[in-house]
Amino acid sequence: MLNACMNVESTEIRCQEKSKGGLCYEVILAEPAVNVALPKLPPTQGKNVSAEEIEEKLKAAEERRLSLEAKKMADWSAKMAKIEEASRKKDELDKEFKTHAKEVLHTKMEQYEEKREQQISEIKEKLKTHAADIEKTRQSLEQQKVEELQKHLEDKLRNAATLRDDNIKKILDRLKEHNTDKLNEVRAACYQTEAQKTTEKTRVIENKLSTAEQNREKELQKKLENIRKHERRAELVRQNKAALAQKTDVTASSG
Repeated sequence: MLNACMNVESTEIRCQEKSKGGLCYEVILAEPAVNVALPKLPPTQGKNVSAEEIEEKLKAAEERRLSLEAKKMADWSAKMAKIEEASRKKDELDKEFKTHAKEVLHTKMEQYEEKREQQISEIKEKLKTHAADIEKTRQSLEQQKVEELQKHLEDKLRNAATLRDDNIKKILDRLKEHNTDKLNEVRAACYQTEAQKTTEKTRVIENKLSTAEQNREKELQKKLENIRKHERRAELVRQNKAALAQKTDVTASSG
């Protein structure tokens, strides 16, 4: 009895799950004790089993095994079919999403393109109108300045002529008693003096007109340069937009 208790206390049982629904037990016994008498089991009366019964049991076991394997294969096939169906639906959804995203992106790009072209056209039209207004204003100012200078010059010439005539008349009145040669000499001197004054005044007015023309040309060149800079900025925006559209098409194609 003591030996039996010793054997039971030194026995270790380990349980491990091998597959779904099945357990595997591992029994570890202690090392055999020296000079320990093993209990004798009473002899059991054996049952005679015929070969036919053994064959039938083996056949039944084989059928059960095949049935279990067939059931496992059917379950596996059903699971694989579900997985394949889910994968197919996922691929279809991904494809539909990509197609929809590509269409939406293409629509947005077309709308952006139309809006950008419309804005560029409006800017060009505004620049054209602005340039026309500038040219009209320039011509009006130029004509106004020319008319004012011409009127001023005519007034000065008229006043100079009147003053010259008055001076000549006064001189002639004073020199009536002089002889004819002296009178002619004085008259020639007066005409020469007045001619020099008129020439000098004309030269000053011409210098003023030339300076005004140069200033007008500089202002016009400055405005034209601003228009060219604006057109270059519009062209740069158009090139960036074309590069962005090309990059988007490449990304959509690779996707």
